[in-house]
Amino acid sequence: MGAPVHNLATTRMDSSSKQDSSAQRRHKRHRLSNVFFKYYFLFSILALCFVLGLVFIFIGKTALLLFGQISPADFFLSFNWTPEEDAFGAAAFIVNTLSLTALTLLIAVPISVGMAVLNAEIAPKWMTSFIRPILDLLVGIPSIVYGYLGLTVLLPFLRRVSGESLGDGLLAAALVLALMVLPTITRISDDAIVAVPRKYRDAAYALGSTRLQVISRVVLPAASRGVVSAVILGMTRAVGETMAVVMVIGNTPQLAKSLFSPTSVLTSNIVMQISNVEYDSTWNYALHMMAFLLLLISFVLILVIRILGRKRRDQA
Repeated sequence: MGAPVHNLATTRMDSSSKQDSSAQRRHKRHRLSNVFFKYYFLFSILALCFVLGLVFIFIGKTALLLFGQISPADFFLSFNWTPEEDAFGAAAFIVNTLSLTALTLLIAVPISVGMAVLNAEIAPKWMTSFIRPILDLLVGIPSIVYGYLGLTVLLPFLRRVSGESLGDGLLAAALVLALMVLPTITRISDDAIVAVPRKYRDAAYALGSTRLQVISRVVLPAASRGVVSAVILGMTRAVGETMAVVMVIGNTPQLAKSLFSPTSVLTSNIVMQISNVEYDSTWNYALHMMAFLLLLISFVLILVIRILGRKRRDQA
């Protein structure tokens, strides 16, 4: 009777040792995979930072060569852009870029925030479930499509309405850009409004507030940092957009004197002229300086978004 008991015990010990060995191998594989992915993701982040650093260095180094040829005052303060006569004043492009961005936001922000409030606070679920996918689809449409629609539909419409012979200029570009940034601002603002805790609304309603008062005095102030982040993201896209602007703005290197006068901004001037200049020339350095300005503007705006997001998390 002792032999079967001994064999059974031996079998259990062998089975237990096999399970322990299998568990050890599985644990070792998991540890190796964790180590691998840790260093893989670390390498990816460092590679991304390295590429971004190279972009800053290359654009900045080439751009700063400009000030060995002309003074910063001649570039930033002069409105005379005639490279054939060695005049490289970029003030007109800078002012036009700021004007176009401001006009775009003036058109897009009220509509975007209003649509976000409608989706998050007023619209029934069936309407919200329909509008949000449409906005997501609009975000993914290439900018060249918006530019083509502006060229073929918007410009003829503006010619008929305004009586202008051309119709292109700041207004046409601002309308196209407003349509482009509207989905981005709306979706991010919508998410920010939805993230406001329900208890804030319940407390306001308990005090006798109307829906309009709850939205304007409770929900929007609580979601203000998210809405501001959405506006800044929209501004970043408006500042850096090229193809859609090139197709409707007129591409004339002059200061915009009206909403319908053909003009040019930093991005459109770069894309229209960069392929026609020699690399080691003052003209090329001036175009690189414009690109470097756009890069700095985008970097500052994204930094502001990060700061606002960190403050929002700290307050939460």
